[in-house]
Amino acid sequence: MNEAEYRPGLENVIAGETAISTIAGGLQYRGYRIEDLADHATFEETAYLVLYGELPNQNELDAFSGRLQANASVPPQVIEVLGSIPPTASMMDVMRSATSLLAHWDAETEDSSHDANLRKSERLLAQLPVVLAARYRLRQGKQPVAADPSRTLASNLLWMLHDEPPSARQIRALDLTLILYAEHEFNASTFTARVVCSTLSDLHASVAASIGALKGPLHGGANERVMDILLAVESAEAASEWVQQAFANKTRIMGFGHRVYKEGDPRARYLKSWCEQLAEETNHQDFERNAQIIEDAVVSQKGIPPNLDWPSARLYYYLGLPIDLYTPLFVVSRVVGWSAHVVEQLDNNRLIRPRANYTGELDRDWLPMEGR
Repeated sequence: MNEAEYRPGLENVIAGETAISTIAGGLQYRGYRIEDLADHATFEETAYLVLYGELPNQNELDAFSGRLQANASVPPQVIEVLGSIPPTASMMDVMRSATSLLAHWDAETEDSSHDANLRKSERLLAQLPVVLAARYRLRQGKQPVAADPSRTLASNLLWMLHDEPPSARQIRALDLTLILYAEHEFNASTFTARVVCSTLSDLHASVAASIGALKGPLHGGANERVMDILLAVESAEAASEWVQQAFANKTRIMGFGHRVYKEGDPRARYLKSWCEQLAEETNHQDFERNAQIIEDAVVSQKGIPPNLDWPSARLYYYLGLPIDLYTPLFVVSRVVGWSAHVVEQLDNNRLIRPRANYTGELDRDWLPMEGR
């Protein structure tokens, strides 16, 4: 292999074809700009678009939403396991394990046909919010709250977590984050899904593997680390001192920079105004001020714009969500993209098996035991 062809981290390597999304010139799902979807669509409409390729008409949307509501429950045996997992377990590990468990109760687990995978995708999309909310409440010594069939997915998730009706602004804010996180081309976790299913493994196994990839702080876990920063600075002066100290120590500041979006993440720009609105509603203007001080310093002194994790972390905080739920919320949304990629990969499958640029020794002489 020509060493000049090697790209660390596969940066800018074209590893396949997709019609699901592109990040060239701004993020688009199935040809629709993310800004237009955030302005006009619901998460359910967006999920349908990503999975099926077209925006739904009213009848299709009603049917799709009805199927999600009908599948918004998990077997009692899974709930029992969720309650028995040690309370110290990572929520991401719980989401991964629950995905594997749900496969045992899905009658179509071993059917990897196009239509069966779409049906399984819908079921996982409906079930994972239930898993997240149930585990959260069980960990607190409370009983899970059943899904309300009259609510949207975002509304139901807040309802099941808090056992009280969320406000319209809270629902829309969460809905927006689910739209913005739903799909993002060949990121690490999505590529993982495609690699796993390319072996002809099943959708649940592919999604479980994707959750493992998303757990890492260089991918999905960054939004949790963002809150560590903002909780550590309690004043404008502290925020300014913190960021300058981070520069001096060459500390990586989570929530900034992106492998592809060199000029800034369009999702972060869109969500920023919602952070400001919710901060005012929940009396967290100090967080917005401190976040802006850090953002201004990183952008002006380092030329690195924020990514989606920077605003989404504090928006989740304003919604009263525990920090260790932030990345699992990413799972609830991104299962749409992962599933669509599994379907697309298997529709025209070829085993993904790249080569390596070998850097070790060659043709070494065998050493008998006494000579080692």
